[in-house]
Amino acid sequence: MNDPGLEQPAQEAAKDVENNDSGEDEQQAKDEEREYLDPSRWWFASTAIPLIAGTFGPIANAFSICALVEKWRVYIPDGQDEGHGVKVEDPKWLVAVNSVSLVFALAANIALLLSMARRASFALAQSIIIIGWYLSAILLIVLVVVASTSAFRLQPRQNYALGQAYYYGVIAAGLYFIIASLMVGTAYGAYKGHYAKQFRLTSSQRTLMLQTIGFMFYLLLGALIFSSVEGWSFLDGVFWADFTLLTVGIGGEFVPKTHTGRSLLFPYAIGGLVMVGLVIGSVRSLILEHGKQKMSARFVEVKRQKVLASIDKESKTIKLGPFETIKFDQEGLSEPQRREQEFRIMRRVQELSGRKRRYMALAISTTASLLLWLLGAVVFMYSEQPQGWSYFVSLYFAYTSLLTVGYGDYVVESNSGKAFFVFWSLLAIPTLTILISNMGDTIIKAFRDFTIWIGSLTVLPDEHGLGTALKVGMKKMSMGKMYKDRDTDRDSHKRNQGASARFALDRLEKHIEDEEIREADAAGEHGDKLDRDIHFYHFILAKELGRLMKDINASPPREYTYDEWAYFLRLIGQDEGNASRHRQPNVKHQHNKDESPDLGTADDDGEHEWSWLGIRSPLMGNQNEAQWLLQRLSARMESEMRRMSSTKTKKEPPPFSMDELRHREKNQKSGGDNDL
Repeated sequence: MNDPGLEQPAQEAAKDVENNDSGEDEQQAKDEEREYLDPSRWWFASTAIPLIAGTFGPIANAFSICALVEKWRVYIPDGQDEGHGVKVEDPKWLVAVNSVSLVFALAANIALLLSMARRASFALAQSIIIIGWYLSAILLIVLVVVASTSAFRLQPRQNYALGQAYYYGVIAAGLYFIIASLMVGTAYGAYKGHYAKQFRLTSSQRTLMLQTIGFMFYLLLGALIFSSVEGWSFLDGVFWADFTLLTVGIGGEFVPKTHTGRSLLFPYAIGGLVMVGLVIGSVRSLILEHGKQKMSARFVEVKRQKVLASIDKESKTIKLGPFETIKFDQEGLSEPQRREQEFRIMRRVQELSGRKRRYMALAISTTASLLLWLLGAVVFMYSEQPQGWSYFVSLYFAYTSLLTVGYGDYVVESNSGKAFFVFWSLLAIPTLTILISNMGDTIIKAFRDFTIWIGSLTVLPDEHGLGTALKVGMKKMSMGKMYKDRDTDRDSHKRNQGASARFALDRLEKHIEDEEIREADAAGEHGDKLDRDIHFYHFILAKELGRLMKDINASPPREYTYDEWAYFLRLIGQDEGNASRHRQPNVKHQHNKDESPDLGTADDDGEHEWSWLGIRSPLMGNQNEAQWLLQRLSARMESEMRRMSSTKTKKEPPPFSMDELRHREKNQKSGGDNDL
C-alpha cells in the first residue's frame, strides 16, 4: 500500500541528500585544484603548520613542566661540577610567573585540539592559541633574561650555575614563540580566503599529535618513577628516560642499579619502543606520503608549463630537459596519433618531475640531517667545555647518538648539555625517518636494482639471457638522456596506426563468455539488437570495475598505457579519434575560482575540451590512475542502471556493438585492419 503522505517527502529528502553530496564533492574538488595549482605555500599554512604545532606543542608543554618542577640555580661545592651541585631555592615570583606561563600554554594546546576536533570555532580557537602561546613565550623569555643576570646567580659567580630547569625554560620559550608565529600564518591564509576557516587535518594526522602527547606523558611518568626508585633528580630521570626510550643507551652514571629499577625497566622499555615505533610510522605515512603528493603536484605542474613553453614551431621540437629535445610535429597525423603523442610526452613529464622530486627531497632531508649533526656538535662542544670536548669529539658523540650506537665512552654531564640532548634527540626522530625514507626511494633503490642487475650477469642469470640484461642496464644508465620513444616519433605513429583498436578488440575478446554471449544473442534473436548490445556493454563495465578494484591499492600505483586509456575512455563515452572534445594545451591554466573546478575533468559530459598535456588531463590531480578510472566507470555504471530502470529515458546505443566486434574479428582473420 502506497502512502502519498510519505512518498513525496522521501523523494525530496533523497534529492536533498544528493544535492548536499554533490555540493560537498564540488567543494572538495575546488580545494584539491587550488592545492594542486599552488600547493607549496598555502598547503603548508593550512595543513603542515597545524600538524607541526600539534606535534611540538606537547613537547614544549613537557619542557615547561621540566622548567617548573625543579630549581633554576645550583650551588657548586668545591671539587664538584654543576651536574652534582646543590639546588638553590627560587624566588616565589619566578615560580608564580612560570606557573602562569604553563597555564597559558596548556590552554592554547587544548584550544588547538578542540578546534581540530571541530568542537570550537576557528576564530575563537585561533585567538586562544596564538595569544596563549605568545604570552607563554613572553613570560618565559622575561624569566630567562632575568635569570641570566649575575644578580640572580648570586656571588661569588664561579660557585653558582644555572640548573637544567633553566635550559628547559629556554627551549620551551623558543618553541612557543615559533609555533605561535607559524599559527599567525595559518590564520592569515584562512582570513584571506585561501582555504576554509577550519583545520583540514585527517584523523590520522590528529592521531600523530595524540601519539606525541602520549609519548611525552610516558617519558615524564617514567622519569618520575625511576628518579624516585634510583634516587636521581627528576630532570636527570628525564635525561635517562629519553636516551633509554630512543635506544641510544649512552649510560654513564644514569643506569638502573636497584633490583626494582631493573625489574621496571623490562615493561617500560618495551612500551617505549612501541610508542616510538607508532610515532615513526605516523611520521612516515603522514608527512612523507602526504607531503610527497603535494611536492609531486607542484613539480608536475611546473615541469608541464616549462615543457609547453619550450615548443619550437619552426624546428618542430619540444624540450623535455637540458639534454633532451624530441620532435613534436602534429601535421599529417591522425587524431589518435596526435593524442598518443601528447600522452607520451605527458608520461615523460611525470617521469622527469618525479625523479626531480625524489632527489630534491633527498637533498633537503640530507641537509637537515647534516645540520642536526654538525650544529648539534657545536652546542655539545660549548656545553661540555669543562670536560674538554673538542669539536671532533662532539661530532663523534653526536654521530653515535644519532645512529643509536651509544658506546657510552662520552656522556654529556653539564646541565645545558643534558637539556639540549633531550630536545635534540627528539628532533632527530622525524629528521632521520624522512632521510631514511628518501634514501629508500633513491640511493637504496638504485643500489638494489644495480645488485639485481649484477646478479643477472653473474651468479643469477636472467631468464631472457645475458644480452637482454646488458641492454636493460645500458638503458637505465642512460637516465633518459638518450630518450627516443617510438611513440613520439611521427613515422612510428603511422606504423602503429590501429594499435589502440587492436588492443580494444583483444581486451573485449577476453571478456566474452559463452553464457553472456548466449544471453546477449537471445535478446538479439527477438529483433532487439540494441538490448543485446546494452547487455554486453554492462557486462564489460562490471568486468572492468572488478579489474580496477585489484589495481586501486597497487604499490607503486598502476600506470596504464595509452591503448588502455583509449579503451577505458571509450567505455565512459569518449572516443580518442573524435576531435570535437580535444584542444591544444595551454601553457598556463586560467580559471575563475567561482567556476566549477577543472582539475582532471576530462570525463565531464561535453562541458570541456581537454588535452593530455592540459590541466584537465586524467593524468593531472591527486588521484592515481586506477582511482580516477574506478570513479568514472562506477559513475557510468550507476548512470546506466538509472537509465535502465527509467521508463521515460530513451535507450542509447553503447560505445561497443557486438556486430562491430564480430565484424572486426572476421575482418582481422581475413587480413584487414579496420578500427572498432
